[in-house]
Amino acid sequence: MSIRLRLLILVLSALLPAVVAAAWVVLQTYHNERELQQRGLRDTSRALAMVVDRELASRAAIARVLAGSRALDAGTAMLQADKAYFEQQARRAMGALSGWVELSSAEGLVLSTRRSSGANPASAVKAADAPPDYSDVPMVRALHDDGDGAGLRAALVQPVRRGDSSVLNVAVTILPRELQAIIDQQSLPPDAVATILDSRGTVVARHPGGQSYAGRAATPGFMALLTQHDEAAFESTSLDGIATIGYFATSPQGWSYLTALPRQRLASNIPAAVAPMALVTLLLLALAVGGALWVSRSIAAPVVSLKRLAARMKAGENIEAGRSGIAEIDEVASAMADAATSLHDGRAELERQVADAVARTRSAEQRISQSQRVEALGRLTGGVAHDFNNVLGIISNSAHLMQRLASAKELQAPLAATLRAVDLGSRMTQHLMRFAGRQRMHAQALDLAPYLNDAQELIRIVLGKRVQLNLWCEPGLPRISVDSSELELALLNLALNARDAMPEGGQVGLHARLADAQDTRGLPPGRYVMVAMTDSGVGVDAGSVEHVFEPFFTTKAAGKGTGLGLSQVHGFCQQAGGTALIASAPQVGTTVSIVLPAADHAPAAVPPAAPPVDAQAIAGRRLLLVEDNAELGDATARLLETYGCELLRAASAAHALQLVQDEAAVDVVLSDVVMPGEMDGLTMARRLRETHPSLPIVLISGYSSALTQARDFVVLNKPCAPEELLAALKRAIDGAGAAL
Repeated sequence: MSIRLRLLILVLSALLPAVVAAAWVVLQTYHNERELQQRGLRDTSRALAMVVDRELASRAAIARVLAGSRALDAGTAMLQADKAYFEQQARRAMGALSGWVELSSAEGLVLSTRRSSGANPASAVKAADAPPDYSDVPMVRALHDDGDGAGLRAALVQPVRRGDSSVLNVAVTILPRELQAIIDQQSLPPDAVATILDSRGTVVARHPGGQSYAGRAATPGFMALLTQHDEAAFESTSLDGIATIGYFATSPQGWSYLTALPRQRLASNIPAAVAPMALVTLLLLALAVGGALWVSRSIAAPVVSLKRLAARMKAGENIEAGRSGIAEIDEVASAMADAATSLHDGRAELERQVADAVARTRSAEQRISQSQRVEALGRLTGGVAHDFNNVLGIISNSAHLMQRLASAKELQAPLAATLRAVDLGSRMTQHLMRFAGRQRMHAQALDLAPYLNDAQELIRIVLGKRVQLNLWCEPGLPRISVDSSELELALLNLALNARDAMPEGGQVGLHARLADAQDTRGLPPGRYVMVAMTDSGVGVDAGSVEHVFEPFFTTKAAGKGTGLGLSQVHGFCQQAGGTALIASAPQVGTTVSIVLPAADHAPAAVPPAAPPVDAQAIAGRRLLLVEDNAELGDATARLLETYGCELLRAASAAHALQLVQDEAAVDVVLSDVVMPGEMDGLTMARRLRETHPSLPIVLISGYSSALTQARDFVVLNKPCAPEELLAALKRAIDGAGAAL
């Protein structure tokens, strides 16, 4: 059978599937066009939600700041001067915003900045004038009209907590016209519908119609949909009676945002997009059939020519590829002529790949070497922290002892200053132990986007007014499991470095997104989130970049930095299961990235702190103190004796076991963990647990990797306050001790 006949049969056999394929393309285009329009509605709804949520968040931030005002410390018994001071703060905080601030108690309205300055009552008015929703928790109050002539408004309510109770409410109002302005700024088609609904499904702002729709309830069908989904596409009838197709999204505050288009408009747009596709498909099919018929008449000669070239190649002759007019045949002829050249090029490419592999191997070796160096520094700093904590323990216990025994009032102030210095030194050693990977953290599941949104105000304060902060979070970020206070400390350390790098001001970007493979090299498999802070400052040279995460290393002038900021960031990331990265260039800027693992489950709840223990909790008890550091043991013994203890002393674990064996009775054991000899404090405690199961044991240490295994004992960190030590001894004696 000739080639020409075969091509004709091929065209005829392919014609029917081509028609089916064309029909599928038209149908798929129809569905894609409809999905594209619905996606546009979804994106518009989400964008509107982000804008309005940002507006609500700004007022929530104002409410939180005002709730912390010192003028409110007296609660409903606040003085008139405090009330005037708070009113001045509230007016200044609102600035150019259209709303106002209300301060209320459970009995009534105390203050409102809607009134003229000084027109507020001296005390709370009667309960009938109070806002109807007095809350003990932060809330977004739905659209309401209190009948006071102010009209409809919503409010961000923040309780003023002093101690364990809420004494007042701070409410920052938001008017429908402010949210209406947001909708009016959107480039919406005239027949499009955009609506903001509060938590009760009441219209706050709308396009079209504006504020005339404010206060109207959504349709019953749409209200039922709101109770079933946080966001979804829908088909409904608008308040104007028009059949629409749209999309809505509900924010964490319970407010919903929807956009919709008339169903008739969507139906008319789709055929207009599909018709050109169908016409082009049919035209291409016709051209394909005609082209196949033409090729079938001209393909035979080039195939015969290709056969002659193959015969010459077999004979060892030189081959020069000609032009036949058929791309496939010309490609085969060209491949035959270029075979030798291709082999040479392939060999060169192989050599290049080998060179690249060698370079990547060397780079990996350098990264491993750097990791080992940082690990060694971690061990060193952990050991230094242990010794320093012993010194702090001596100072702390001696100061507390003098504070209890000293009768001169002149000594109390310097003793208090000494204890504050001990506390500062303890926090510094905690930074060192975090770098060493030995400081325990209290992790909890954290939603990064709202956390950063709340934290940005504090970061802006640290950066100062000359530095502009830009925050961006990738939508849909998974939660992370971290100690929130440690994350805040890491961000503040990065902000301080960024501020110092830009003495004349500049830009700082705080971005959060899912980490890619480049960001997570060397980490275990899994999903990670990256939080990066970028500044436009002076940058760091290549030689210094290799050392910035080392403790006490700093590029700042003497007295301008401790060198512990980035080491805390590095230690925090290491303990959280992630890493810290830095990229910097002189006069360009610096980017420090925190890479943290995504959390699959929320952590267990942290047990509440033990209540204070009476000073007589261990009076009359016989206590065995096991401490190899003689000076620390002396200071601790004298302090405990002032609380009525009878003290036994041991300088090693072996000595302590012998004393327990020889003495008639020991009520409780207080032992260091890291001690010289073959047995440490944890091993001694386990032996005592076997031989004297009812003997209470408390362990205390400034640094020990074995503490993570001491789950059956009460564990304290050096240095610790006497109240904490007494509470731990009391819990152990009462049999309620548990690993901290």
